[in-house]
Amino acid sequence: MPVPDLSTTPLIGLHRELGGRLVDFAGWELPIQFEGVLAEHRQCRTEAGLFDVSHMGVVELRSAGGVADTARFLERVTPAGITTLAPGHQRYGVLTNQAGGIIDDLIVTHRGDHLMLVVNASRRHVDLGHLRQELPEIDFTERTDVALLALQGPKAVDALTRLIPSVAQLFFLDADDFEIDDVPLVISRSGYTGEDGFELVVPAADAERIARQLLEQPEVAPCGLGARDTLRLEAGLSLYGNDLDETISPIEAGLGWTIPKRRRDAGDFPGAARIVREYDQGSNRVRVGLAAEGRRPVRDHTELRTIDGRPAGVVTSGGYGPTIERPVAMGLVPAQSAPLGQVLIADVRGTDVPITVVDLPFTPHRYHRQPTPGARS
Repeated sequence: MPVPDLSTTPLIGLHRELGGRLVDFAGWELPIQFEGVLAEHRQCRTEAGLFDVSHMGVVELRSAGGVADTARFLERVTPAGITTLAPGHQRYGVLTNQAGGIIDDLIVTHRGDHLMLVVNASRRHVDLGHLRQELPEIDFTERTDVALLALQGPKAVDALTRLIPSVAQLFFLDADDFEIDDVPLVISRSGYTGEDGFELVVPAADAERIARQLLEQPEVAPCGLGARDTLRLEAGLSLYGNDLDETISPIEAGLGWTIPKRRRDAGDFPGAARIVREYDQGSNRVRVGLAAEGRRPVRDHTELRTIDGRPAGVVTSGGYGPTIERPVAMGLVPAQSAPLGQVLIADVRGTDVPITVVDLPFTPHRYHRQPTPGARS
């Protein structure tokens, strides 16, 4: 049944045809599931799943001085290394505010003559307003004429190379131009499930036809937002609004690796004083993995305390991990409560549940990375 007053993607008709259970997600009518979250989660871990992520913002950046100047300007609002990003490659980073908190996390792609950003649906208007205000030298074009599809899973490459053989040349975080039946596509080897896979920027008018061709492949089944969330949680990947927000720094969030040394040394980005200090000296709070005893999931926003009753932070993302068949969670806890093996107590609707600090991710990442030079194959 249609949900009133929501934005829809070019695949809304296909979602309804396939029996997707549609929900309101960040103002968009999107499928939470088709066959079911557990089945779709396992499909993506063992075969390939197709996700509609067209609600995310796709934005092109250009400036009068060309892509080099565009990259230099963009570094004014992010601690990520943009000027060192090579054509045909992507980089994950965050926008930061003056207090060192995270405005959003995003992917930057060097498209040769311009940069392309993919930003979160819930933050797209905030991001664009912020970028336009802070970077008047850049022309920002929001691509509302495209859809964004994510084909994820160990057999995604088998399915996609049947349609586009040359896509096999891509490694993790590579991006290039391709075609299916004369339809131009921008395809990157990336995603947010922890699995190998691809993201496809497709003209909106052709999105349903391309999606149907992908779904015709024997490895591929449609997947919804429910499985996307359980997959990213098992992979230890942050979700904006849960594990990231404008009060949480990149260091607290475990994203210090996104900030290269030259940026830390220069300190020329918003919130640098706090972020560099926390990088060098440690932060007061830390994002950690959490494993609860038993089979009862510990959900988002659950309060944590130490064994002796002191406050010990909060669960930021929590649920059931179908791959490992037990509850999984991430939380933001005081640094003194963050050592591996530390046992905390989660208050689950009045019941005390022991929960242990563990390594992230819960399931190993299986990205198709380029071999390290000199490494044995």
